[in-house]
Formats: sequence, structure tokens, C-alpha cells
Amino acid sequence: MFLLNWFDRAPRLLLALASATCLGMLAFGLYLQHVVGLEPCPMCIVQRYALLLVAVWAGLAALSPRRGGWLVGAVLILLTSGFGAFVAARQSWLQWNPPEVLTCGRDLYGMIEAFPLQRVIPMVFKGSGDCSAVDWTFLGGSIANWSFVVFVGLALASVLLLLRQRGR
Repeated sequence: MFLLNWFDRAPRLLLALASATCLGMLAFGLYLQHVVGLEPCPMCIVQRYALLLVAVWAGLAALSPRRGGWLVGAVLILLTSGFGAFVAARQSWLQWNPPEVLTCGRDLYGMIEAFPLQRVIPMVFKGSGDCSAVDWTFLGGSIANWSFVVFVGLALASVLLLLRQRGR
């Protein structure tokens, strides 16, 4: 019950915490890319953009002094984190069921330059050999698995915020 009281008493603090969580995940992703040397696949890049959008929505909502701003922010966080969870779940599925032919496709920016957007989006979600590779794990989970957990946690927190603030 103590945790639920935070949704009533300190919604701005929770939104700021959500933003900080996303920024921490993004910083860790950049660390893995630039220090450890892991190259992100197209699905990883899409998840990074989703994390960035959630961080922006949560940060702007945390700065809002009004309840309406918190609620709009929670809805945007819910939609964006739902999309991020979908992409992370799809990548996790590809990691558990890799395609029979492992070919490393183009990176996301190469696809955007070479093809129109209506062809790029299905190509990203189809995945390629590099999207099914597991290069890093923590407690048995890949980056995609942990991204899914974070996105689901953010979505649940935004639903709780909406439900608790709706009744006020």
C-alpha cells in the first residue's frame, strides 16, 4: 500500500523517476555500444527511440504543475512503452526462435536510405540474423528481455497513475 500512496501523493516524482530510468537505460545502451563494442541491430535502435520518447513524455509530465499534464503524459507513456514492449517482445521471440538463414541485414539507417518508409517498417519487424543474436546477458536475460521488462513496468506504472489520479 505504501507504494500505491506514491501515485496519489507524488505523481511528479514518479514521472521524474520514469524519465530517469529511461535515460539510465539509454546511457547503458550507449556504454554497451561505445565501450563494450556491441553494435545495435535495427530493433535495438527502435527500442532506443521508444525509450527516448518515454523519457521525454515523462520528463515533460513531471514538469507540469497540473494533474491534466500528468494524465496526458501517462497516456503518452503508456502508448510509447506499449510499442517499445512490442518491439522488445518481437526481438526476444526472434532470439528464442532464430531464423533458419542467419544473414545480417542492413542497419536501420541503411534501410531508410535505400528503401521507402513503407518497406522499411516491415523489414525492421521481420528482423534479421543480427536481431536474433544474443551478445550480452544479465541474470539469464538478453538486452531485449530486460527492455521488455522495463517497458512493461513503465506501462503498468502509467496505468496505475491514470487509475489513481482518475479517482481524485
